[in-house]
Amino acid sequence: DWRALPGSLGAIAHLHHAHYHVVVINDEPAIGEGRMDGGALVRVNARMARELADAGGRVDAVFYCPHKPDEGCACRLPGTGLLLELQQRLEIDLTGVPMISDSLAGVQAAQTLNMRPVLVMSSTQAMQALLGVAVHNDLSAAVTALLARQEVH
Repeated sequence: DWRALPGSLGAIAHLHHAHYHVVVINDEPAIGEGRMDGGALVRVNARMARELADAGGRVDAVFYCPHKPDEGCACRLPGTGLLLELQQRLEIDLTGVPMISDSLAGVQAAQTLNMRPVLVMSSTQAMQALLGVAVHNDLSAAVTALLARQEVH
């Protein structure tokens, strides 16, 4: 039952038109817990792709961790396994690359790899206490600020 947050589809479309590659990295513990299967995730991602296309955007790749929180895998955020897999597959250095996240775990993973974490407040207000991390109310505000910063440099 996926629904796009207000402004998020347009924000991703802005990134796409600014020539950013958009990659979604998710923890999906419902798979490991047996509450969702891979087919359901494929349908969710297909719906997201259709809605993004209608908004003029796209996601270039989706990486997900299917493990339960207590499994201790390297791919579950704040682990960096999925980010390292992305880095290897795309043959890029993630140093300085922006990573927009709505969780402390995402920010921590980005910091571990010297990425540029950007926090959106979509899911929790507790993140405001973080220091040294850009914080925005939602994805649209984060993208606007990111693109404005790009124009300055």
